[in-house]
Amino acid sequence: MDSGTHLVIGFGLAGLAYIDPVVAADPSVSTAVLIGTVLGSQAPDADTLLRLKDNATYIKNHRGRSHSLPALIIWTALITLGLMMAFDNLPFWHVTMWVFIAVAFHVFTDLFNTYGTQAFRPFSEKWVSWNIIHIFDPVIFISHLIAIFMWSVHLVRPEVLFPILYMILAVYYVWRSWYHHYLESNLFQKDPRYKQGERYYLIPTFHLYVWQVVKKMPNGHFALGEYRNNRIKWVDEVSCDAHPAVEASKNNKDIAAFLYFTSFACADLHFHEWGYEVRWADVRYRHRKQYPFVAVMMLDKELNPLDSYVGWVSETRLGKKLRVNT
Repeated sequence: MDSGTHLVIGFGLAGLAYIDPVVAADPSVSTAVLIGTVLGSQAPDADTLLRLKDNATYIKNHRGRSHSLPALIIWTALITLGLMMAFDNLPFWHVTMWVFIAVAFHVFTDLFNTYGTQAFRPFSEKWVSWNIIHIFDPVIFISHLIAIFMWSVHLVRPEVLFPILYMILAVYYVWRSWYHHYLESNLFQKDPRYKQGERYYLIPTFHLYVWQVVKKMPNGHFALGEYRNNRIKWVDEVSCDAHPAVEASKNNKDIAAFLYFTSFACADLHFHEWGYEVRWADVRYRHRKQYPFVAVMMLDKELNPLDSYVGWVSETRLGKKLRVNT
């Protein structure tokens, strides 16, 4: 989820904590838990600071170790330790439990997005992305804002309000999961061009009933479309190039980080007087007829590296990122 949604969830979990009599009975404990759940809901994304090093390091590691099983314990311990130092006589296990819930809930909700996490580290480095909930879901965000407002003006007691909110959201997650599975498993019936061996992926959008469609073909090429009103509208086809320059680009750290992160990468090769431009794009992210999440490498005619870039960028800005004029 986006940082704003994680923030309101942190406040929401602080309200939910009032079902714990120990938290509800002591204002200092409820304040500490509020701070803990807000920090816990943000802590796994502290790896955003890796941007300060370089984009390749950030892309390879964001939502990786910071969202792993050991990280759940580490973040919980660090935040709880800080709270124990800042407040006197806190009930250790109650505070620890609510901080842990906040950290774990952050990682759990990220599994439902397209970006995904490595939540099962150290047992597996596989990126888990269930493609069920958009990174910004208006239902989740707005429902939390309404509940927090009602709590702040004392319209409803938090121990009543927030259990209802999270029961509703639990039903919402179950419905979205079922609906996604149902649509994705039956998409081939909606496609008159379907051929044996093709696989379909549904990608959530901001709109509840509109999905992006990625069709992966046996030859490694992709078709991109939109599912709306019970039909697929195909909007683009992407052919992936094979060439020695494409293979050579995989040795570059920017390209390697990109390929480590995504299994939806497709290479597009351009020839220039000075050599080759290999542009890898993640076809899951299509915006205004472009693929803004890219890894690009420039090589001379002998396949020696000239420059590279990985990250989110528009077509017009990409040339400014590279020393070689494309």
